[in-house]
This record gives sequence, C-alpha cells and structure tokens, in this order.
Amino acid sequence: MITEIELPGVVGPDGLRLRTRDVPRLQAGQALVRMEATGVSFAEQQMRRGKYYDQPPFPFVPGYDVVGVVEALGDRNSGFVVGQRVASLTKVGGWANRLVLPTSELVPVPDAVSAEDAEAVIVNGVTARRMLAIGKVGRGDNVVVLGANGGVGSLLVQLAQHAGATAVGIVSKRHMQYVRDLGAIAIDRDSDTAAEVRAIAPGGVKAVFDHVGGEGIRTSWSMLGRGGVLVSYGTAATRDQDGNAKLPVLALIGQLLLWNALPNGRSATFFNIWAGRKFNPQRHQAALRADMEAVFGQVAAGVISARIARSFPLSDIADALRFAESGTAAGKVVLVPDQA
Repeated sequence: MITEIELPGVVGPDGLRLRTRDVPRLQAGQALVRMEATGVSFAEQQMRRGKYYDQPPFPFVPGYDVVGVVEALGDRNSGFVVGQRVASLTKVGGWANRLVLPTSELVPVPDAVSAEDAEAVIVNGVTARRMLAIGKVGRGDNVVVLGANGGVGSLLVQLAQHAGATAVGIVSKRHMQYVRDLGAIAIDRDSDTAAEVRAIAPGGVKAVFDHVGGEGIRTSWSMLGRGGVLVSYGTAATRDQDGNAKLPVLALIGQLLLWNALPNGRSATFFNIWAGRKFNPQRHQAALRADMEAVFGQVAAGVISARIARSFPLSDIADALRFAESGTAAGKVVLVPDQA
C-alpha cells in the first residue's frame, strides 16, 4: 500500500489528510521507491496557502524532494537495482511512504551519505550551488545571505566559503551564533543591515541572495558593489498576503528587470530551479543529475554538512509544518517513515 499526505485545499497544518491507495502496476521506465526521508521546504508552506507560483490544482500530495530505496523496477534495463538508495527532485508527491517515479529522474546516493543528510541537500544544495554560479562568487569576494540559518541559506554560506568568499549572514538574534559557528559574519536582521554591510564591504558586495522579497529587496540591491549580482529566489515577505499567488512574484521580477536596465554595473535576477524544464526536459534533468551528484559528493567529502533542524514521522505532518513555519528552525525539517 501507498500512504501519502493529501493537501485538500487552502487549510491550516491540521487540515492535511492521510490517504492510502494500492501500488499501481509498474510500467517500463518506472521504479517503486520506499521513502526514507522527505522534507518540508518553503515551497510546501506556500502551497498550503495556495500561494506557490505554479502549484497543481487541489487536491494533491506535496513533497518537493525525496530519498528512498528502490523496491521494484518496471524493467531490467533501468540502470538501477532493487535495494539501491536513490534521490529525486519531485516538486510534488514526496510526502508518501512509497512513490512510483520515473527512473530517468532518480539519482544514486553514495553509501557514505545518510538518507536524511541527502534529503537536506537535494533542492537546497542544488539551489545554492546554482545561485553561487550565477553570482560568479570566488576567492576574495564578499556575499550577503538573507536567512543564513535556513536550509538553502546555510548551504550558501558553506559553499561560498569553500569558494574562498567571505559570507555575511542576516538572521534573527536567536540564529546569530549558529551563523558564526558556520564561519560567517552574523548581522541582526532588525539592525540597519545596509549600514552593517557597508562597514564590512565599503565598496559593496559581489552578491546578495534574497529569499524574502517585498520592500526589503531595495535594501538588498543597495548592498551591491559595481559588478555585483542580486539573486532573488523567493517572496517570503508576501507569504500571508491575500490575492493571486502569482502577482508578488511577477511584481518582483518586474522590479528586477527595471533595475537591470540601469547603467550602474549591477544586475539582478530571479532564480527558478525549474526554468527550462518545459523547453528541454532531457537537458534539464541531466543538469539536475549532475548538480545533485556534485552536492552529494561534497557532503560525502565533508566539504559541506547538512543541518537537520528536526525530524518528524510522516503522519506528524501538522507538527512538522508548524515547526517549519515558526521561524525557529535552523536547517532542514525532515519527514521520515512512521515506525511499524
């Protein structure tokens, strides 16, 4: 049987429902994967509110990524074997004890990397890796990371430092020590953050990574030096606003495009991990596979560490969501199978 968490509509954390169904017959090119770890990201928090930019119509099963073990295969020529640990960036569907997934979307997980550690770096690690590439971050650069305590933010800090950059994390007071423990400079988000950053980098920074959006995006833009890049990848500031879910994102993108037209040597972009998927799905999937393998390799080598804020059984999804949305989590909130 497949047990999964259904999001029936715009509901509170207690409104999600547990449902079961039979395992369908596998087709060629499919695998049955037993979930070992999935996660709660900002995307699912937005989906619960009906606010994620391109979420499917209700009802559906959320779950942006998953790590599990292959239980069965639809054909013998998949390149995978039963019992192998794999990962997949699913976008939806990951909140289930078993999933039927295309083998083309599976990536092997090294034996040296645990399921929970792998889960913590799938979407977060690929996102951080790609955004640092957009910012062309390298040795001697200064970068600013908003929400450096979070799943993406903490990996941005680690990967930026691995590239030889100095990372500045803007977080709430309760998370400042954690950011310092990562080796970054911590700034209280309630302070005059622009002035604090100018004191560190008088000429401005090479890149700012902003998941918040809203009016604060102007402050992020002001931190850049000539040749700097603002990489926006979310609109957390508008999470609870009523109205069309697409409008805050479209407004933000419009603002970034306007800034790009200014002849001041700075640039801005909105990062979307799914960009290009519709136009060239094979190329998109190949790039995802390469990035996931690279991130898993960095975890196995100890270059980056995956921070697990807390793990919850799948059936405790309401508590997991409340914790993820509380603002107190440092790292990734992970869901694991219920004990038999």
